[in-house]
Amino acid sequence: MKHLLVLLLLTASARAADEGWTRFRGPNGSGVSSSTGLPIEFGPEKNLVWRTEVPFGRSSPIIVKDQIFLTATAGDKLLTLALDRNSGRVLWRRELARRHTNKIFKGNDSATPTPTSDGTNVYAFFPDFGLVSYGPDGNERWQMKLGPFESFYGVSASPVLHGDTLYQVCDQNSGSFVVAVDTKTGKLRWRKERPNAKIEAYSTPAIFMPDSGKPQLIVSASSRVDAYDLASGELVWFSGKNGTYPVATPTIANGIVYVTGDGADEPEFPPFEKILEKGDRDKDGKITPAELTLAEKEWTDHFGWFDANKDGIITKAEWEDRRMSMVGDHGLMAVRAGGSGDVTAKNLLWRFKKAPNMASPLLYSGVMYVVKDGGIMTSLNPATGEVYKAGRLKDFMGPQFSSPVAAEGKLYIANEAGKVNVVKAGPQWEPIAVGDLKEECYASPAIANGRLFIRTRNALYSFGEK
Repeated sequence: MKHLLVLLLLTASARAADEGWTRFRGPNGSGVSSSTGLPIEFGPEKNLVWRTEVPFGRSSPIIVKDQIFLTATAGDKLLTLALDRNSGRVLWRRELARRHTNKIFKGNDSATPTPTSDGTNVYAFFPDFGLVSYGPDGNERWQMKLGPFESFYGVSASPVLHGDTLYQVCDQNSGSFVVAVDTKTGKLRWRKERPNAKIEAYSTPAIFMPDSGKPQLIVSASSRVDAYDLASGELVWFSGKNGTYPVATPTIANGIVYVTGDGADEPEFPPFEKILEKGDRDKDGKITPAELTLAEKEWTDHFGWFDANKDGIITKAEWEDRRMSMVGDHGLMAVRAGGSGDVTAKNLLWRFKKAPNMASPLLYSGVMYVVKDGGIMTSLNPATGEVYKAGRLKDFMGPQFSSPVAAEGKLYIANEAGKVNVVKAGPQWEPIAVGDLKEECYASPAIANGRLFIRTRNALYSFGEK
C-alpha cells in the first residue's frame, strides 16, 4: 500500500507539471508537452475516452485544469464553449452576435483564432466582433470591439497572454496594428500601428524572454519579423527577408526565433497576357470572375485576392502585383533574437526553402521538424539548418492545416482528411502508427494530463491509454 501511495503521488506530480495547454499550440506556441501515458493507437473505436459533437470552427481546443475551451460559429452567432475535461460534457455555451461580416475566403471563418486562458478566465478573439473574456463559470467579464478588417483570407492570429496583459495582432492589407489589453478590465494599455505590415498575415505571436532585458512580443509578418517591448509596445528590433503571408506561429528556443513565410523563386502564376489570351472574352484587357474561371479555374475562389480595389475586375497592375508579391525570400528562417533596429544582416542565421507556410515548425528534443502538404516531413539541425531526413508520412496525402505537436518521444501530425500520424521522434524519425478519425480536421491537437485532444469538423475527441 505504501508503494502504491508513492506511485500515485509521483503520477499526480508529473500530471500537475503538464496541467495546462492554455493557448494555441500550448506553452508559448511550442507544440510541446511534458505529458506522459499518451496513446500510440487511437480512433473512434480505439483508446477513445469520449467524443462530443460541437459546432464547426477551425480553432484548436485549449485545456485549463478540468475544463476545455473552444470557439465555433452557428449562423450569425459567435460561440465560446466550455467542456468538462474528464467527460466531454458541455458545461456552458455563450453566444455573441456578429458586429460585422468580413467577406473572406471560404477556407476560413471567424472561429479560426484559438482562445487563450490565464488559468482561470478565457479570452477569445472573433474577427467579426473583437475580443471577449469569460470567467470559468461562463459569466462575461468584458468586451473590446475590433474591426472590420481588410483581409481577403481573414485575420486569424490568436490572442496570447503575458502576466495580466492580453496581446492581439491584427495584420491586414492596410491599417495593421497590435493591441495590449488589461486582462482584468478589458481596457486598452497600448496600441501600435504597424505601417510596415502592408500585406495581410495570419501568424499568432510568441513571447521572447531574453537573458537580460525586457520580455518581447515576436510577430511574424509579411517580409519581416518584429519584436515589441511587452510593457510599452515600442519596436525593439526587426529582421527582414521573411516570406509573405505567414500563417505559422514563431518557435523560440535558445535565443533563436524560427519563422516561416510563403513565396517562391519564380512566379507561381502566368503573366497577365497569358490570362487575357485564355479568358478575356470581350477583349477589354480586364478579367471578370467568369473569365478567370475560363483562364485559371483553380483560382476562381481567390478572385477577391487579385482584385485589390474590389471593383469586380482584375487589371494587369493588380494581377502582376499579386503575381510578384510571392517572389522572393521564403521558407523556414532562423533569426537570432535581440539587438536594436534592423538586425537582418547580422542576425539571420540560415534558411530552409522547402518548408511549409501553413503548419508551424516543431522543435522537440533538439530536432526541428517541418511538414508540408502531402505528408512530406523534414527533420533539421536547428543550429545550422542541415537536413537530417526527408520522407513521406504514412497514408497522409492531401492538404494539411494542422500543426504538429509532441510529447513523450512522439510526434502527432494530423491532415485535413483526419489521418493522424504518430511518429517516433529523432533525427531519423520513423512513422509508427496512423489514427483515422474519418472526419475533416483543421485544428491542431492539444495535449494535457495524459490525454490527446483532437477537434474535427463535427466533434471534439479525447484519447488516452486504457
